[in-house]
Amino acid sequence: MDVTAAVVAVAVAAGLVGFVVSASRAVALDPSGPIERHPRVRRFLRERFDRDTRRGFLLTVSFAVIVGVAVVLGLLLDMVDAGSGLAELDDEVAEWGARRSSGTAVDVLRAVTHLGGTPVVAVVLAATAAITWFQRRDVEALVLLVVVGVGQNLIVNLLKVIVDRDRPAVLRLVSVHGPSFPSGHATAAAACWAAVAFVLAANRPRLVQALAAAGAVVVAVAVATSRALLGVHWLTDIVAGLAVGWGWFALVVLALRTRERTVSTRRDAP
Repeated sequence: MDVTAAVVAVAVAAGLVGFVVSASRAVALDPSGPIERHPRVRRFLRERFDRDTRRGFLLTVSFAVIVGVAVVLGLLLDMVDAGSGLAELDDEVAEWGARRSSGTAVDVLRAVTHLGGTPVVAVVLAATAAITWFQRRDVEALVLLVVVGVGQNLIVNLLKVIVDRDRPAVLRLVSVHGPSFPSGHATAAAACWAAVAFVLAANRPRLVQALAAAGAVVVAVAVATSRALLGVHWLTDIVAGLAVGWGWFALVVLALRTRERTVSTRRDAP
């Protein structure tokens, strides 16, 4: 299998998983949904938070997202230090990509990896913001796109400085600079394409939302895989990048929902 086929296979497999999960009726696209469906959840939250149980639930989920991403990053760094788990595959993946990349494959990988680069991501976010504004004058969607785009960049660069991991010592098929962990391209692709899909598919039928989610996953995983196979990131770097990107996107969505609920409660208060 050449590197192009590997990228396609991994991305499509991830996209299928994303589509199945998003399309499943068992998965609530609205994180506040379980409150309305389960009296026990409502009672649990009522006992532990303020009277606005939905807001309390969203804050709890936000905290869980932060902890979850932190745990993933911690486990990955432990693997890197111990040379165990996914870190055992770091060298093999980087060397495999460098050995098997022909001229055409490198061109394809470079085209794919640009989808997570700052210029392309910025243009896509701006275009999505413009379309959304002209279609429905949705200020919250614009805020989401800006916060996701700017925030992921700040977070990933801070993590790079803190961890300061060297890049793979193999043939690098694109120019890079800065530390390796986590992958900035993977983070940007995960967070920003998810935000684009979320905004453009808002209020659409569930099938459309599932297709949009699957498309965002395909792009993010394809970009992440291309970074490893181009020899500029370790496998653990791209996994960390995806975790940070998707985690930040989820956190921003939850924060906006919490704010929306808070404002609504204040308006309804006597």
